Amino acid sequence: MEDYIKRVKENNTIPEYMREVVCDEMYHGVEVSNLAILIAQEFGEEDKFCDDLSVAGILHDVGKLKLTKYLFSKEDDTLVIEQMKYVRMHSEYSYRILKSAGYDDDISKAVYYHHENFNGSGYPDKLRGRDIPWMSRILRACDVFAALTSNRSYRKAFDVESAVEIMIDEVADYDMKVFLAFQRILHNGKFKGIEQLSHTITPLQMKHLEMFEREALLD
Repeated sequence: MEDYIKRVKENNTIPEYMREVVCDEMYHGVEVSNLAILIAQEFGEEDKFCDDLSVAGILHDVGKLKLTKYLFSKEDDTLVIEQMKYVRMHSEYSYRILKSAGYDDDISKAVYYHHENFNGSGYPDKLRGRDIPWMSRILRACDVFAALTSNRSYRKAFDVESAVEIMIDEVADYDMKVFLAFQRILHNGKFKGIEQLSHTITPLQMKHLEMFEREALLD
């Protein structure tokens, strides 16, 4: 994984303002993917489901690369505030990218709906409860946890305990079955820490990281 990241950072064919974004999104995808697999295994899901979920986890935010090109000018990396309305479109961008690349419906739809909340307050379609695809419900909790426990330009990463407390405060956003499985994983020894989630990568996951490089190179 580290060699792959180094290669991306040194790839001069990728615009400089994009390289760090690409690497951050790859790390985030790996973290979400690994946590999602643990939850799926906790439910006893079959290998095919786990593999599809793993791929969806890796690529759920690949559309943010297109978004980055909209939000930042290539000349000075200045945030274009009037274009912030596009932020919530990243799941749709990700969906379009995957469909155009030939990914199947289960993976593409899992990505499209990964920001839907169980109580109907999410996006893009404000789906509620079991109307949200099962993979998307798993990804939702994993995505939030991974985001909370990662450094951001505007805040430092929360520790695991603080991240869980924040998620508990917003527990209506999640399928309770998923949230309870997530809690069990944190306490049953299967969770080895954030470093494990973001730096452990399977050959299947590595294969699909190429999508980030491809999208970074597209105009």
